[in-house]
Amino acid sequence: MKKSKKVLVLLIVVLFIISMVPVALAEEGGKININTAPVEELVKLDRIGSKYAERIVQYREANGPFVKVEDIVMVKGIGPKTLDVNKNVMTVE
Repeated sequence: MKKSKKVLVLLIVVLFIISMVPVALAEEGGKININTAPVEELVKLDRIGSKYAERIVQYREANGPFVKVEDIVMVKGIGPKTLDVNKNVMTVE
């Protein structure tokens, strides 16, 4: 009886781990869409605090979506250095 309980617990643990793999992979490969991300997500970008995240949201509300990632430098206070450190984790799609 004890052996069957151990097997059951082990099976549950394995199933839990397997169910978490897609979540981990999605977070790893996931990019932040600067056209749809809320302030809470935009602050995850390097060199972007809540002030700049709010400016990004205000900019796209006033001017429409960004056409390309590089367009983020049109937001006041965001320059080429910020673009360079975040280029690989941002998307507009």
